Amino acid sequence: MLMDNAATNPTAAPPPNGRRAALVFIFITLLIDILSFGLIIPVLPHLIKNFVGGDTSLAAWWYMAFAVVFMAMQFLFTPIQGALADRFGRRPIILASNLGLGLDFLMMALVNTLPLLFIGRVISGITSASFSASNAYVADVTPPEKRAQAYGVLGIAFGIGFVIAPVIGGFLGEIHPRLPFWAAVVMSLTNFCYGFFVLPESLTPDKRSAHFDWAHANPFGALKLLSRYPQVLGLVCVVALIALVHMVYPTTFVLYADYRFGWGPLMVGVTLALVGVLQAVVQGVLVKRIVGKFGERRTLLFGLACGTLGLVLYALAPSGYWFWAAMPIAALWGTAQPAAQAMMSHLVDPREQGRLQGAVASTSSISGIVGAFLFPSTLALVSGSHDHGVWAGATFFIAAFVLGISLLLAWYISAHLPASITAATVMTPGPDITEEVAAVTSELRSPVQESEARS
Repeated sequence: MLMDNAATNPTAAPPPNGRRAALVFIFITLLIDILSFGLIIPVLPHLIKNFVGGDTSLAAWWYMAFAVVFMAMQFLFTPIQGALADRFGRRPIILASNLGLGLDFLMMALVNTLPLLFIGRVISGITSASFSASNAYVADVTPPEKRAQAYGVLGIAFGIGFVIAPVIGGFLGEIHPRLPFWAAVVMSLTNFCYGFFVLPESLTPDKRSAHFDWAHANPFGALKLLSRYPQVLGLVCVVALIALVHMVYPTTFVLYADYRFGWGPLMVGVTLALVGVLQAVVQGVLVKRIVGKFGERRTLLFGLACGTLGLVLYALAPSGYWFWAAMPIAALWGTAQPAAQAMMSHLVDPREQGRLQGAVASTSSISGIVGAFLFPSTLALVSGSHDHGVWAGATFFIAAFVLGISLLLAWYISAHLPASITAATVMTPGPDITEEVAAVTSELRSPVQESEARS
């Protein structure tokens, strides 16, 4: 009877293969989101430049405004989506985000004025705020000892998207500047249709919030929620600093590589591809092994230490080859985020996982806004002084300093976690994730299915 019900109602409890499909869908959702946004990276600046009559300087200011407003919308709307996911379930929020993204990319593919394109970017920031619901979904269906592994699998989506999306977008943009937007439309709407028939609900009715509370849905209310969880608040600050440091890459790397190493688009593209491959290996293979051997606390500290060292080596690299040599060390930084996410999920009530992820995303958005101003302005000052010596790497020195602060904070916060949480973080190593991404989900549980089975 349960099998028949699941076949006709996508919100019903899925069979074992359905549980696997549900987690694979979350992976695919994030992958398509990254691909969709990555596709337009090579063409959006040129499109803006065309709208302002070919003025590069004016286009740069507009592009910065696009980035800041996108982060601002993420800050405002991720806690709203998280609170809605706690009240009504994860599935409708994730599907609505996919549909909204598809319609938004359709608008951006058709508009012919800069203000309308800007409005499209605002809508993108709103509708792409589904990461909080997706992360909460993972927390719903994953046993505590498997969460770092599951979040690491989701990190593969970022790695894959980071490798191939800009390349595909650049190729399509050579054919027609609007073609990458149309490709993003097709992927987002296809993702919506797939999820409508495949994705089961992960949050049982008895675990949902009793009502939608605007006091928690606004970004400051979502942050206020963390006051009840002091240790979570500390870990959120760690994640916010990580997000701030990450902004050094999208905001300055292309210009920095040109200024410091004389790299053109080909070398930048190859380097970004290598970064994506390393990230996929670290989060898809090493996270599980490192957490299984050392636990989440030590994994977090290890990742932050490697990231700090890697950024210092980036700053000191006198040539591009030295920069490449530092990349494997810096890539191990990717073990920190899944470990921090898993530790936070252990400390929060299941009814508030969506709000937790919303608060995390909001603080990351604030970090994105700060980083969008901090790192480009630093690079502008350095390049304006024509300094090609050690201080040419000032942006990476600043990033290393901030990440070092996050390392000290993580060490202090994690040292004061309850013993029960520390014990829950240790997991037994299992099969290699890269054998099959879906294999991870075979050991995950479906709360909806368990609830209905008991009834």
